[in-house]
Amino acid sequence: MVGPPIAVGYGRPVTDAPPAAPVTAEPLTRRVLAAEVWLVLGVSFAASALYALIRYVGVLTRPGPVRSQVARLNTSAAPGRPWLDLALQLADVATGVVPVLLAVHLLARHGGGRRVIGLDGRRPGPDLAQGALLAAGIGGLGLGFYLLAWHSGANLTVAPSSLPDVWWRVPVLVLSACQNGLAEEVIVTGYLLVRLRELGVTPGRALATSALLRGSYHLYQGLGGFAGNLAMGLLFARLFQRNGRVLPLVIAHSLIDTVAFVGYVLLVGKVSWIPAPR
Repeated sequence: MVGPPIAVGYGRPVTDAPPAAPVTAEPLTRRVLAAEVWLVLGVSFAASALYALIRYVGVLTRPGPVRSQVARLNTSAAPGRPWLDLALQLADVATGVVPVLLAVHLLARHGGGRRVIGLDGRRPGPDLAQGALLAAGIGGLGLGFYLLAWHSGANLTVAPSSLPDVWWRVPVLVLSACQNGLAEEVIVTGYLLVRLRELGVTPGRALATSALLRGSYHLYQGLGGFAGNLAMGLLFARLFQRNGRVLPLVIAHSLIDTVAFVGYVLLVGKVSWIPAPR
């Protein structure tokens, strides 16, 4: 009768089975790298672009002028139930950061991690100053372009917030603005441009790809939203290509959205030049 294997050392059985073959990582070919890019975009802004395109088709096929329709941002997730609404808002912000963590994780495995896109604290003063200057310049131009596009009939009426008037409204809007800035600039600017460079895409084509993606997922706002964000994407992508730092862009984007979200709450209905839903 064959008995159990003889235990030696720390109780590990001795068997005649051959040792397991070492697991080797798949080489990072162009095909693998391209698949990685598509998957990261597929769980983030390429998916957003697809939904935005479908929504825009819905806008065009609906009776009435484009500007009479409303693009609502930061809407209530549980009307009449503020604590449940708050929990859902925070969950939305938290899950919105996951694609950023995925992109940074993949860059850390191959590509240099956060430092390769300038998402670090090596230059806090210059990064903050540059971000604030960008926000001041682009924010004003962006508002003017939106008003021009709205009056021309090319843009929907954008309502940056329809959250209930409760104590957590402004903090949630600030968190939402920061999540937007972090996700868009890390993925659409930093990660995408680094990976396109590694894939051998020319700087000009990479810049155009990043900007077109940014414009496309804002198409739900209308042609004005598409064109304005396309222009912003061209500028931000070019700055990243020159400086290699995404943190000033994150700061600028977060400030722009914070002013837009909170400013809308404070001013809508009180000043005549801000379009409001009817």
